Amino acid sequence: MAMNPRLIGATAAVVLLLALTACAPQAGGAGSPSPSSTQNDAAGDEETGTPSPSPTPTAAPVALPTDCRAILSEAVLTELADTPLNHAAFGPSGVGEDGALTCIWGDPGADTTRLTTTISGMNRGPALDLLNKLADDEGFSCFTPDGGTRCEKTWPNEQYPVTDGRTLFWRDDVLIDTRYSNLAPAGYTSSIVDHLFD
Repeated sequence: MAMNPRLIGATAAVVLLLALTACAPQAGGAGSPSPSSTQNDAAGDEETGTPSPSPTPTAAPVALPTDCRAILSEAVLTELADTPLNHAAFGPSGVGEDGALTCIWGDPGADTTRLTTTISGMNRGPALDLLNKLADDEGFSCFTPDGGTRCEKTWPNEQYPVTDGRTLFWRDDVLIDTRYSNLAPAGYTSSIVDHLFD
């Protein structure tokens, strides 16, 4: 029996809403196409399934990072190898006036191979709105690993025969938002999560 796609989308939105509400911090804060089982995206380790409530996070605020290399494991840095970091051709990067860190990995001479991550402070309400919109309107898959909420999606590049994607992870008022094209080191987002929250 075929299921109504709108009913499925609405159910997914309700489940995500419940998951984000359950993982909301009680005090303080720093104030930051479906994944394929064979695709190593910038999110790192992939999981599937229905999101479930995350444990209540600690009340201590999480400091936003200031160094793009320091937040990554040696394995991820090795995979990035000689990929330039924060080349001026890609525009502003590094620590912004609001404290957010933007890391842009990519060769300015390449047409599409690039990975951009922004780590910023974001309270539960705006995070809830953003992630629900991505799940409802753009078909992102969302679940709740590592004490937070993660949404991700991959799709074919419109111009080149490569994969593009976006992965977001929110926990303790910190949002890690990565957009990539043809550059998806295994364990990338998980490495950042481990650095920030463990």
